[in-house]
Amino acid sequence: MNPFYPQTHQPIYNGPLAPIIDVYATLLHRGGYKRQSARIQIRLVADFSRWIARQGFNVCHLSQPILDRYLRSRYRRYRPRREDRSTLNRVLALLREKGFVPIPTTIHAPLEQVEDDFKRYLVQERALSRAAQLNYLPFIRKFLHEQFGRGPLRFTHLCAKDVIRFVQRHAPHIGPKAAGLMGTALRTFLRYLQLRGEIAIDLAACVPTMANWRLSTLPKFLQPHQVQCVLDQCDRRTSQGQRDYAILLLLARLGVRACEVVALTLDDINWNTAELTIQGKGSRQAKLPLPHDVGEALACYLKQGHPSCSSRRVFIRLRAPLQGFANSIAISTLVARALKRAGVESASTGAHLFRHTLATQMLRQGASLEEISQLLRHQSFNTTTLYAKVDLTALRPLAQPWPGGDL
Repeated sequence: MNPFYPQTHQPIYNGPLAPIIDVYATLLHRGGYKRQSARIQIRLVADFSRWIARQGFNVCHLSQPILDRYLRSRYRRYRPRREDRSTLNRVLALLREKGFVPIPTTIHAPLEQVEDDFKRYLVQERALSRAAQLNYLPFIRKFLHEQFGRGPLRFTHLCAKDVIRFVQRHAPHIGPKAAGLMGTALRTFLRYLQLRGEIAIDLAACVPTMANWRLSTLPKFLQPHQVQCVLDQCDRRTSQGQRDYAILLLLARLGVRACEVVALTLDDINWNTAELTIQGKGSRQAKLPLPHDVGEALACYLKQGHPSCSSRRVFIRLRAPLQGFANSIAISTLVARALKRAGVESASTGAHLFRHTLATQMLRQGASLEEISQLLRHQSFNTTTLYAKVDLTALRPLAQPWPGGDL
C-alpha cells in the first residue's frame, strides 16, 4: 500500500519497477518526506519504469549509464529537477539491496585503492575517528596528485626533497593549525607506506615541523550577556527554535563538543538520575549532570519539536530524510547563524566558542583548573592551563613593571 495516496485512489504502475514502487514510497514515508515531494518522486520512478519497458531492458541490467540515458531522454520533455538524479540513485540502491540488481564489482584506480587501504589503516590500526579521516585525506590526495599526476604510483621514487617542497609550497597559504594538521597527515601516511614496505627509509622524519604556539593567544570567549542574547534569539514556538535552543544550552551549560552533540542518542539521557552519557573523544564515555534548564529544553524539544522518525539520535535534521546530523560541521554552522541573528560579533564562531566561554566563566567564579578539567574532560591537564591566562586578576601581581607605563 502506498502511504501517499488514499486507498481508493491507489495508482496502477506499469513496467518492471512496479513491484518496488510502493516499497520505495514506504521508505520515503519513514524518512519524513512531505506528500508533495514524495508524489513527485513516485511519479518519476513510475515514468522510469515505463521507459525501461519501452527500451526492453531487464531490471538486473540497470546501471548508472542507463540512468543517465533515461534522464537525457526525460529532459527533452520535462524541465530538469535537481532531485531527479538522487531519486533514481536511491531506487537503484534499493534494487541492489533487495537483490534485483547485482552489486557491481568496482575496479579501483590505483589512487583510489591507496586511499581506501589508508582509510582502513586509520580505522583498524590507529583507531582514528571518521573526522580524522576526513581531515587527513585531502592533504594525502593533493600530495599524491602533485607527485605522480595520473601516472603510476611509484612510491620508491619519493625522496626527502619531495616531502619538504610540498610542505614549503602549501604551508604559507594555510593557517598554522591547518599546516600542523597537514604535517601530521603526511607523517602518518609516510609511516603507513614504510610499514607496508612501499618505501625503505623513514620519510616521516623529513616532514618539517610547523611552529604553532598554542598558548600564545587568549582563548576566544563570550560575555554572559552575549550568551544570553544568543539563547534568546531562538524562536521556541517553532520546532527549529526548540531544537536549536536545546543544542545551544548543551554547549553553553555543559561545554560539550560539537561531535558529542551529534552523537547524542535518546538512550544517553537518564531522566531518573538527571544524567547525560556523553560519547567523547577516542570512544570514551562520560556521565555529566543534567541541569534543570537543559533538561527542560530537551524535554520540550523531544515532546513538541522532535519529528517522528526511526532514528535514535536526539537532534534531527529539519529536511528529509529525517535523520541525525552528518558531522560536527552542522553544529558549528548552527552556532555561527545563531551568533549572526543575535548580532553578537566574535573572532571565533564555531561550537567550541561556548566551551571556552564556560571555562572562562567558571574560572572567574572561583572554580579551580582541576574542576574545569574534570567538567571539560580534558585528557591532559596542560590543555586546561590555557584558561589560566584569562584570570587577569590572579596574573596581575606576576607582571613586571613596564618603563614609563602604569600597570
